[in-house]
Amino acid sequence: MERIQIVSTDITRLKVDAIVNAANSTLLGGGGVDGAIHSAAGPELLEECRQLHGCPTGEAKITGGYNLPAKFVIHTVGPIWQGGGKNERSLLASCYRKSLECGAKNGVKTIAFPAISCGAYGFPVATACDIAMDEVIRFLENNDAITTVFFSCFSPVVEKELIRAKNEREAAS
Repeated sequence: MERIQIVSTDITRLKVDAIVNAANSTLLGGGGVDGAIHSAAGPELLEECRQLHGCPTGEAKITGGYNLPAKFVIHTVGPIWQGGGKNERSLLASCYRKSLECGAKNGVKTIAFPAISCGAYGFPVATACDIAMDEVIRFLENNDAITTVFFSCFSPVVEKELIRAKNEREAAS
């Protein structure tokens, strides 16, 4: 699917309408992707996030992009992997779905995702990539609002798994 691009780059440098932040529930910054986005966007992002009063796991909220090349940041809170029996898969799927819906409602045409929950939250990478690809493909098949979805890979392992997941789905269609 040409509308899905897998790139090996720093998400904070992508020139897209929106980047997705794998945030914690406070939305007040943290480590990993969250910390990098807050650092690159500048202090105004933190000020706007304070007004949002957090975000539940599986949901998404949007802010401005400030000093980022992206116009918007869509913050979503991925689940912490607890072995798979605590609704983690459906919560991760919801992160992708709600982020895409939020972007479409706000006129986003191009959006970039990190590997949500694959860092400190410990989600198994292959499973997370399958979920991400399924949700993005399902959304794009039913919605023309977003023209291109980028997966920004910081890790070669994530990149390999996303390519595998995409290729498997293209071969099956």
